[in-house]
Amino acid sequence: QVQLVESGGGLTQPGGSLRLSCVASGSISSIYAMGWYRQAPGKQREVVAVITSSGSTSYADSAEGRFTISRDNAKNTVYLEMNSLQPEDTAVYKCNGIRVGYPREYDYWGQGTQVTVSS
Repeated sequence: QVQLVESGGGLTQPGGSLRLSCVASGSISSIYAMGWYRQAPGKQREVVAVITSSGSTSYADSAEGRFTISRDNAKNTVYLEMNSLQPEDTAVYKCNGIRVGYPREYDYWGQGTQVTVSS
């Protein structure tokens, strides 16, 4: 079992920045990659950024150039630094863990942290 706990969400103005953290515990070796997803009310869940166990990263087009995903293996923590935030970034952000040897239906998920961008 793996538990993912997010923190760092909050309220910021357009153009502001936030840094999200996701701490993983449990069977960490079972995770192939970790990422951040978001879902706004009335909208589909969408991927924001992903980082693999080897350090490779990928981003949604909307996040490229503004967001940075990183990891600290010693702390079992993945971060998402978000800059130049805009109202359309408002959503619940969830930490995601992709399991080795399982289809995506069996991903691990955190409970989410709210990010609100508003003037």
